[in-house]
Amino acid sequence: MKPVFVFFLLLATTTIFCQDRLTGKTFATRSEVIAQHAMVCTSHPLSTQVAIDVLKHGGNAIDAAIAANAVLGVVEPEMNGIGGDLFAIVYDAKTKKLYGLNASGHSPYSLTLDEFKKKGLISVPTYGVLPVSVPGCVDGWFALHDKFGKMSMQQILAPAIDYARNGFPVADELAYEFKITQQTVSNDQNFINTYYIDGKPPQRGNIFKNVQLANTLNKIAVGGRDAFYKGDIAKAIDAYMKKNHGYLSYKDLADDAPTWVDPVSTTYRGYRVWELPPNGQGITVLEMLNILEGFDFSKIDFGSAEHVHLFVEAKKLAYEDRAKYYADPGFAKIPVDELILKKYADERRKLINLTNASTNFSSGDSLLTNGETVYLTVADSAGNMISLIQSNYLAFGSGIVPDSLGFVLQNRGRLFNLAEGFNNTYAPHKRPFHTIIPAFVTKDDKPYMSFGVMGGAFQPQGQVEVLMNMIDFGMNEQEAGDAPRIDHQGSSDPIGIKSEGVGTIYLESGFSFETIRTLLQWGHKVAYQLPGNFGGYQCIRYDAEHKVYYGASDARKDGMAAGY
Repeated sequence: MKPVFVFFLLLATTTIFCQDRLTGKTFATRSEVIAQHAMVCTSHPLSTQVAIDVLKHGGNAIDAAIAANAVLGVVEPEMNGIGGDLFAIVYDAKTKKLYGLNASGHSPYSLTLDEFKKKGLISVPTYGVLPVSVPGCVDGWFALHDKFGKMSMQQILAPAIDYARNGFPVADELAYEFKITQQTVSNDQNFINTYYIDGKPPQRGNIFKNVQLANTLNKIAVGGRDAFYKGDIAKAIDAYMKKNHGYLSYKDLADDAPTWVDPVSTTYRGYRVWELPPNGQGITVLEMLNILEGFDFSKIDFGSAEHVHLFVEAKKLAYEDRAKYYADPGFAKIPVDELILKKYADERRKLINLTNASTNFSSGDSLLTNGETVYLTVADSAGNMISLIQSNYLAFGSGIVPDSLGFVLQNRGRLFNLAEGFNNTYAPHKRPFHTIIPAFVTKDDKPYMSFGVMGGAFQPQGQVEVLMNMIDFGMNEQEAGDAPRIDHQGSSDPIGIKSEGVGTIYLESGFSFETIRTLLQWGHKVAYQLPGNFGGYQCIRYDAEHKVYYGASDARKDGMAAGY
């Protein structure tokens, strides 16, 4: 009798813990945040609060987003910062138009493909001087500010400077990243001097200061983008690279310029989804949605084997095109318009077997799993909205901290292919393939939703999952982000790794054994992976009927949604 009692006790305990919300799905961590005038969603509470303050003091959504991003570079330096790149989609209420910004930097002029060959390399190393490309973040800030900003950059950057100079308590995620990266990036003495406290990685709750970064941000606030790309900061980066046999030069920095681009879109069941064209991977989302739109998900349950199978097969098809085509459009002809056509998706969809996992999809013409990124979104009382994403690529990027500057340089060059003849083959002064993608949704030609999902190559999958959760499965913004996620790995990618077999489906907790068993019967491989590999999400939706904003922030991160 005793074992039976234990079983029912455990069952009762599980039931209690699964039903601790008054409303919504059982997996939802909280309700959406709802506000009339403005909304901010970022991956750190201090950043969210700073953005709200900017809005309350007369700034607009773009001012607040820049301020929030600057603070995130201080309080989450592993994820992002002025040594990384930036992309954004802006809805401007005045012109009623969407604007896209590509602020990703180029590879060094002086580093050639032959140089990699001389070193006997078949892929770009993860750390050190070789994967470093020009940081585009600061140029992105000033491009956004010049076009849309209201407040001065001194006002906008003041909170980040204050947190860097006077300190902040280390939160859980930063403490965790310090711990797991201790053996990979901390062999650089400048890194240790900048990020360690008394020679040790900061712990949760420690007060962390970065006075060097405060000084660097102050120079940018006063001297503008030229302070970074042509002034003392550029000279310091150039000198560090020369001293350490690196390639990034003063000329590389001085010649940097962000690019305003037209977002591209497709429709999914009446909603128009907008992404930026390559060198990023945004159109992967559009390809996947076009393929999935041909299946009737009103008759398919969330979390069922049919749901997971069709999602994964659509992902495989789209990612093969991503591997072949996506790159710097200045170096390769990319058939963007053709790839996102409904007619093209109709043909690709025919390749999906409804009850059998595919093993050999190819592109339409018959190492990216990780990523450390921040995504944020802001909406203001005038109706302006911004979807912004910014990253060092991997945690703490290249691990390189130039003398006295207080920030790491990104390692985005890691995503070049060193084999010849591919769209994404390495070349000097070329933008690498990029994983970070902001997203936007309109409905009836009006702004509807600004959102993004962090997480390297997972980002298109995460975005499609969130959209399906809302549109196909009736979830609200918070539930759509909290729902258990699917991550398929094993497709071909732009750095030269070819797909082999069916790949592996990684499922978060919450999928039934029946679903897993059916997927195995259909030929899929299903496995478990550690938490932290399913991305992070922020979202703002505008309810035009009631004129209110809804905000959601992913519980997988330290973030917060707030409005006023």
